[in-house]
Amino acid sequence: MESDSGKRAKESAVRDWRYSIRYPFAADAEMLELESGSRARGVTSDRSLGGCFVCARCNLEIHARVRGTLKQGNKKVKMLAVVRVVIPQVGMGVEFLDIDPDSNATRLAWIENLRKSR
Repeated sequence: MESDSGKRAKESAVRDWRYSIRYPFAADAEMLELESGSRARGVTSDRSLGGCFVCARCNLEIHARVRGTLKQGNKKVKMLAVVRVVIPQVGMGVEFLDIDPDSNATRLAWIENLRKSR
């Protein structure tokens, strides 16, 4: 059984992720649910250092672990992520858990460009 302090820590982490600075950002997104093999495709509407929102008509289940790819132009970012929020017929909020080492520089460059454009 989970302790109250453990539960508060989890809620705090989700809350911290949810309220991080978000930037408008459009990239093609493809998510592969690791357990079932289900796929979801869409376009991101915004992103932060810790995640993104993917607009997609077909959503995955909340808490689903996914292998994701974001693509903008000829740049790609590959990651392991978890679906945190699902809005039916709109999309899903995805939290990044682990970024492919080769993709991390691209991810940071995208954020830096978004910061400069504000």
